[in-house]
Formats: sequence, structure tokens, C-alpha cells
Amino acid sequence: MTTLGYEFTESVRIAFAQIRANKLRSLLTALGVIIGIVAVTLMGTAIKGIDVSFQNSLAILGDDILYIEKWPWARTDDWWNYQNRPPVRLEQAEALNRVIEATPRSQLEVAVPVINRNTTVKLGGNRVTGVRTLGTTGDYARTATFDLSEGRLFNDAEAQSGRLVCVLGADVADTILPGISPLGQTVLINDQPFMVIGLLAKQGSFLGLFSLDNQVVIPVTAFKRFFGTQAGVQLRVKIRDKNQRVAAIDELVGAMRRVRAQLPGERDNFSINEQQAFKAQLDPIKSGIALVGLFITGLSLFVGAIGIMNITFVSVKERTKEIGTRKALGARRRTILLQFLIEAVAICAVGGLVGLALTFGICQIAAVAVPAFPIVFSFSLVLISMAVSIITGIVSGFAPALGASRLDPVVALRYE
Repeated sequence: MTTLGYEFTESVRIAFAQIRANKLRSLLTALGVIIGIVAVTLMGTAIKGIDVSFQNSLAILGDDILYIEKWPWARTDDWWNYQNRPPVRLEQAEALNRVIEATPRSQLEVAVPVINRNTTVKLGGNRVTGVRTLGTTGDYARTATFDLSEGRLFNDAEAQSGRLVCVLGADVADTILPGISPLGQTVLINDQPFMVIGLLAKQGSFLGLFSLDNQVVIPVTAFKRFFGTQAGVQLRVKIRDKNQRVAAIDELVGAMRRVRAQLPGERDNFSINEQQAFKAQLDPIKSGIALVGLFITGLSLFVGAIGIMNITFVSVKERTKEIGTRKALGARRRTILLQFLIEAVAICAVGGLVGLALTFGICQIAAVAVPAFPIVFSFSLVLISMAVSIITGIVSGFAPALGASRLDPVVALRYE
């Protein structure tokens, strides 16, 4: 073994001997680092969880779907312009589909109308209020991202004839038909009888705002008959190639201006929304959370580093005579520096491991308490946390270790 290797091994042994000899002091010294590492890992886990949840929610919107509505999803100050726009109407979906079919090599595939309102769904003594009820056509499956766990969606013939059939969301079915297959059952939607022909697979919530499992899908003609069309209509347009999104949006703008009979020079009286609008609004929120987390983490680690530096200075003072003896026996400056530096790093590393263990436990509890929120405790986060711990130990322990290595052995031996 080389001299440096021997010095390093001996320094590690001495460092852990000192930690074992002063367990309580070492624990209290590492407390700041433990809190800092818990803050680092919890914040990292939360940000990754938010990001995963956000991406899952965006996937529900579909990256190949454009949404035509009266109002834009992005925040705007031009309120009066949007308020005075004519509403989007159900029949405009048919007109838009005719334009798409007549366009050679169109980037657009199909336009599907969707209208919704909240209703009450019940069967026998069981009922669910505030159910998001969608009225649409048989083409809805071409623009939707859901899966069916049982049954099927109604077809165009059923949608056009207004047949009283429906597809239930998972939570609605579990509430009014617990433990029973809903297929073939007749449920009351605002006291109107509809036969269940399909069941949606569980989807979760959209950005935590509303549940996608608390919904019912019915034919648009039946929706108009019982609920009217006062609610806002949305047209969902599927594009053929999501890599040609810009060209598809340009084509859709021109097609909708034709459908709504707009003159050249007039401002568009409709909005084309897409998932990127949500991303643009939520990215600053994620950045803000990350900055707050970075500040809290930095403050915790700074306090921890100050504590470790202070205790290391105290340790140097307590062992001044020992340092003098070692130097008198031929110990090099780097040997003394390495000894105290490794001691500081060891305390931080132990603090980092304890912090990771605490964070893992907290994450397990959170996963049970809030199952809807994705907990992402990644290996990269473990590596980052341990790297932060070691760097904190090096930074906080270097000054006291350097001071110890520079002690005059004669003066150190006379120290009382």
C-alpha cells in the first residue's frame, strides 16, 4: 500500500473512532445536514412527482388533438374580444368535416363535437351528483385517449338516432353498481333512462382539478333532446401527423374561418387550444417551486455546514496536544489535514444516509396517504444527495483541517 493510501485508510479509521466516541455530539452536528438532505430529496421527489403527474394529465389531452372553443386556455387581458365572439355550434363539426374531406392531402383527420354539463346519475337508492356528462358522436373514440374496460362506445347510427345508451366512468359505476358489471343496466341521468353499453377504464384526475372517472358519455342527439345546447360546445380535431402540428393548425384556422364565414381581415372569432397552452402556464409554477425548494435546501445545508465547521474547530482545539505529538513523531501536514477533513466528510455522509432513510420512509407514508400523487424516488436523486453531503463536508471541514495541519508542534505540545 502506498503512503497516501495508508494515510487515507488510517484517517478513515480515526474519523469513525471519533464519531463512535462522541455519538450524541456527532448526531447533533449532522442534524443540519440531515434536515438539508431531507429537504433536497423531498423537494426533488415532489418536483419529479409533479412533472410526472403533469405529463400524465397532458397525455389525456393528446398531443395529436386540437381543441376549437370560444375561449382560449391561456390567460388573456382581452376579455371583451372573447366575450363577444359567437359560440361554437354543434353543426359546425359537420361543416368542418366536409371542408377536411374536400381538402387534398389534408393534415386534419376528423372533427368531433363535444358538449357537456353536470348531471345526477342514479340507480335504485344509489346516486352520484355532479357527474360530467358528455354528448358526442360515434367518432369520439378517434379523438379520445381513454380505454374501455368493458363493453363498447355507441356507433354513428346510435348517435344520430339519439338512442338512449351511455358509457359510464369508473367511479360512477363503482358508486351506483358496486361489485356488479354495469353492462345492460338502465341508469337514470337527470331522471332520463339510459342503458349502459360500456365502462371506461380508470383514468385518474386531470391536474387534480377534476376526476376523469366521474363522467358519462352519451349520444349528442340524446344530449340535445334532454339537456339542450346552452353549454359551450367544443370541437376536437385529430391531426394526421403530430410532427406537422404547425401546418395542421394553419390549415384548421383557414377551414374554421370558412365554416364561420369570416371575411378577410377580420380577427379570428374562435380559439384553437392544445396541450402546450397548459404547459406554458404550468412551467413557471414548477420553476417557482424548484426555486423555493433550492432556497430552503441551501439554507438548511448552510446551517448544517456552519455547525460542522464549528464542531471541527472545537475538535481541533480539544486534540491540539495530540496533533503536536503526531507532528513530533513525523506526521506530515497533509496527514493531519486529511484526518480532520475526512472526519467532517464522514459526519456529513452519515447525515446524508440518515436523511435519505428518513425521506424514503416519508415517501412510503405519502404513497399510502395520497395514492393519486406519483412518488418518484429515483436513484439519481440518491446520488445527488450523497454528492451534496460530501461536498458540504469538504467545504465545512477544510478550514479547520487546514488550521490543524499548520499548527506548530512545539506550541501544540505546550497547549493546555
